[in-house]
Amino acid sequence: MKKFRVLSALLLLSAALTALAQTAIPAAVISKAKSDTGLNTIALPPDWANYGEIIDSFQKKYGLKITNASPQASSGEELQAMRSLKGQKRGPDVIDVGPGFAIQAKGEKMLSVYKPATWASIPADAKDPDGAWMGNYFGVVSIGVNTDKVKTVPKTLKDLLRPEYKGMVALSGNPLTGQSPFSAVWAAAIANGGSLDNIQPGIDFFQKLKASGNYIPVQGTPAAIQSGQAPIVIDWDYLNLGYGQALKGKINYVTVVPSDAVLGGHYATAISAYAPNPNAAKLWLEYVASDEGQLLFLKGFAHPVRFNDMVKRGVIPKAMLDALPDAAVYAGVRFPTADQTKKAQDAMKANWAKQLQ
Repeated sequence: MKKFRVLSALLLLSAALTALAQTAIPAAVISKAKSDTGLNTIALPPDWANYGEIIDSFQKKYGLKITNASPQASSGEELQAMRSLKGQKRGPDVIDVGPGFAIQAKGEKMLSVYKPATWASIPADAKDPDGAWMGNYFGVVSIGVNTDKVKTVPKTLKDLLRPEYKGMVALSGNPLTGQSPFSAVWAAAIANGGSLDNIQPGIDFFQKLKASGNYIPVQGTPAAIQSGQAPIVIDWDYLNLGYGQALKGKINYVTVVPSDAVLGGHYATAISAYAPNPNAAKLWLEYVASDEGQLLFLKGFAHPVRFNDMVKRGVIPKAMLDALPDAAVYAGVRFPTADQTKKAQDAMKANWAKQLQ
């Protein structure tokens, strides 16, 4: 029995060491990163997917100061910053954008190729095959509801057309420049007869929502939610869940994944081809793609892109798994391809402003 226990302990230790080895960041990458003056990030709100803690942890772990410019900037604004700050020391080293914007940046030759140590365990549909960008976390479109202001919680996106929601429904920003509001329109398309290949019904839906007076031109920020300006906000599940936690004791805020459209979306991180701190940028990609970085995303309710690999290897604490919403909610989640994203973006550019002016 004693030998069996010793053998079992050795096997467990071996498994743990193997798990660590699978996610080890190369020492050479860490060493070279420290030759840079710091790291310039952009558009990483502290309350978005737990980026506040991720930034703090990276700085403490590696002694590299992070300058996080324009925390509330959209994906489109991130690309513009890369263009306008090209050659400057304050230009962004890394970006965090929707896949469509990452594809656009690659097409403009604004990205450097880099594959972190955990590259193989990132799903193929969540990374560029050449290594120009990689998904780091994902969420699904959800409806956040301030129940102090809203009597009946909507269960579907179609429900939002009800007269009782007049002056209540907001997005997190402009669908033409932000991944979250863009995905909200796409989810509305799926809920109203459209598909991943046809976003037009979603544009039509928001046109009706605006005509009814339900859709309001208010950005669904935590401040707007708390004040009652935006009682209903369509946003990523991890953001709405995070808002609910942050506003606990101030308002009652619940998050619903609409049953008529479970649409998922990755966010992609990439290194700028003009990065003033390219070595620190490589270390950042290594860190957010490591087990440690991925668990920090999960702590912020965002699904880490390597979630399935980490579950299989048993490196996600049970308490963190238990804190997640019921897995059945996400059973029908769908993710668009690069071609579908490009097609949807083109349709939005052609029709959104024209129909909702």
